[in-house]
Amino acid sequence: MIRSLLILCLALFALTAHAHENHTKYQSSALAIGLAFDSQGNLWRAGVADGFVNVSMSRDLGETFSTPVKVNPVAQKIGADGEARPKIAVSKEGVIYLTWTEALKKPFSGYIWFARSIDAGKTFEKPYIVHQDRDEITHRFDSLNLAVDGTITVTWIDKRDLIAAKAAKKPYDGAAIYYAVSNNKGVSFLPEQKLADSSCECCRIALTNKPDGAVAAMWRHVFAGSERDHMMAEIPNMSVNANKTVEPKRATFGRWKIDGCPHHGAALASGGEGKNWWGYHMAWFDGGNDDAGKDATLFYGRMDGEAWVSSPAKKFGNMAKQAGHPALASIGENVWLVWREKNAGKSQIWLMQSQDEGKNWEAPHMAFEVAGVADYPMLLQKENQVFLVWNTQEEQLKVTPLSRLASRSASSPAQ
Repeated sequence: MIRSLLILCLALFALTAHAHENHTKYQSSALAIGLAFDSQGNLWRAGVADGFVNVSMSRDLGETFSTPVKVNPVAQKIGADGEARPKIAVSKEGVIYLTWTEALKKPFSGYIWFARSIDAGKTFEKPYIVHQDRDEITHRFDSLNLAVDGTITVTWIDKRDLIAAKAAKKPYDGAAIYYAVSNNKGVSFLPEQKLADSSCECCRIALTNKPDGAVAAMWRHVFAGSERDHMMAEIPNMSVNANKTVEPKRATFGRWKIDGCPHHGAALASGGEGKNWWGYHMAWFDGGNDDAGKDATLFYGRMDGEAWVSSPAKKFGNMAKQAGHPALASIGENVWLVWREKNAGKSQIWLMQSQDEGKNWEAPHMAFEVAGVADYPMLLQKENQVFLVWNTQEEQLKVTPLSRLASRSASSPAQ
């Protein structure tokens, strides 16, 4: 009975998370935003208001922003809630890239759009749809990756194979992960390719880069028996390993069985740098399989990128306070992990750090607490600094260097 209630709660949460796509009116604004630093240290923000993606820039770490510039010339119903939000990246030359999901009329259907600015955000070129498949089906939950060499990779969740399987009266679990690559700075994308079948339907896709230019992707997957664990795959750099075969690998083994999507994507960061690269840092949510849900928790693990063997998973977060939606960042041997919790109507951000590549971790401490509604935390890197970024309704955007939070916790640790 309790397990049925847990599944019902997840289903209701899924309906809530998708509700914005079925509204007849555009959202006036949304907390779910995209952020990126450029090579000059300016912070760029992509948000959604009244059916438009708006881009603005801050020179003072989010204290003030320039007048927003509209990206799409025609208003759209744009995903800007929870796991769905506009994505932004800025090249070392200052070219600004954006992706977002437009919700179409059919339930849970969408298109992935792309746009760029080559004049430092003053204007944006005409947006276009990334994928060649234009059926009114699921193309949703886009993720954007910009490699050091300028290669742009866009991934998304796609249901064309599910539709084809149903037409052929064949079984098919979940959706699929597709990706498209641009090697000409976003002028166009090569035809999309399938990364894997049977992904979960509504979780974000985590992306990071390998030193050889490959893009690593991690997503929640539907394994046999409806086990909702995670899969990983490396999209090869076509200029280096054009003929390399993509081989998805199972990354987590919680064996959580549930017929539904928890809207709770993973976090991923590269482990080691250059010749010292060894694999990946991972963080994820697992619901457990006990009737009361007491085994649900967040996990951290290290994934060997050659042998594809993961380290024993470390539990973290207070599930009594709805711990969730972690973010990861790594520089050399330093790794940072943040996540959101809720307590008595307040939202909290918790932080913990490892100084030995995730083998050992310092005690977690609360970095921020605010009243009311708040977005998921993000970690952004600017040169050799990592910043915690948090968008809240009451106190708006917080952009804080983790070095400041670490010194604060050392002198007065949060309880």
